[in-house]
Amino acid sequence: MQTRECIVEVPHLVLASASPRRSALLSQIGLTFKIHPSDIVEPPPNVHTNKPVSEVTQELALLKATSVTQYYDHGLIIGADTLVSLDGELLGKPADDADALVMLSRLSGTCHEVVTGVALIDAVTGQYRVWAETTHVYFRQLHAAEITAYIESGEASDKAGAYGIQGRGAAFVRRIEGCYFNVVGLPLASLVEHLSNFPSNVSI
Repeated sequence: MQTRECIVEVPHLVLASASPRRSALLSQIGLTFKIHPSDIVEPPPNVHTNKPVSEVTQELALLKATSVTQYYDHGLIIGADTLVSLDGELLGKPADDADALVMLSRLSGTCHEVVTGVALIDAVTGQYRVWAETTHVYFRQLHAAEITAYIESGEASDKAGAYGIQGRGAAFVRRIEGCYFNVVGLPLASLVEHLSNFPSNVSI
């Protein structure tokens, strides 16, 4: 059976992120895009403790996309931000190995939420769409030695919640409820839906 690739007809589809995982996801579904990482300095997650996590991720995604839009006079800019929420507390990327150890120890044996906010901005019109998607992730009980070994692998350092479900961290996950790709960094199904319906020259 033939598969139909995604085709983007705008001159530019720009990913405002340096995340190799988000780039890989866009490539996986056949999108052609340019990478232009946002230069904003993200505030620590605890700054936003009074806001719902979906609101925080949408604000950050829009901020990232907006910061890159100024460099383009056409095309669609994609901004995204992913956070982990455990009992209402937001977890971003660990500051260091000690922070990663605390995060993973707390996530052990629990159910937590992974929330990704996504923003699309049309560089010509300034029109935008922003939304968030939530996936529930259930961790098995982790042993101290395997947490240490995982941190020593270096995989925990640049990921929200200090783990990557697409890598060795997959062994921590009993099951998920929701979009797997959302946990990796981009909810692909909803992204394609928004791209298809965006008031611009885009076809999927």
